Amino acid sequence: MIETKIFDAVNKPTNHEKEDIVNFLFKSLQEYGDPKKDIQKAIDYSIKDFISFGGFTMLIMDDDKIVGATVINETGMGGYIPENILVYIATHKDYRGKGLGKLLMQNAIDHAKGDIALHVEANNPAKFLYEKLGFTNPYLEMRLKR
Repeated sequence: MIETKIFDAVNKPTNHEKEDIVNFLFKSLQEYGDPKKDIQKAIDYSIKDFISFGGFTMLIMDDDKIVGATVINETGMGGYIPENILVYIATHKDYRGKGLGKLLMQNAIDHAKGDIALHVEANNPAKFLYEKLGFTNPYLEMRLKR
């Protein structure tokens, strides 16, 4: 049975649940992912005890198995940059192409307050899903890496 689970400043995951989420994202994101320690930081930020910002981590569960996950971090800003950034989104490889990513993304959009920004590599197939859901690319991102 497919269900949605949300973790935030009020409803926090256990340490075991956090570890499961990190491992799921690390494995499922494949070449589009980050090291586990960075995934852990994004999840920790999403469940901070801030009233005005923090974010949320949303899961799609099939029975007790994670089959989709997204991490949204609130920026605490608004207007000049989006209030939220979608840091990670992934679906289990056996569930891809069945509308689960769209369900997860739409649930995250519905739950988030304000605008949402995300970064996607040009060759990532998920780019088409984001465009279908109304995301646009009005800017060129530039970074100074140190």
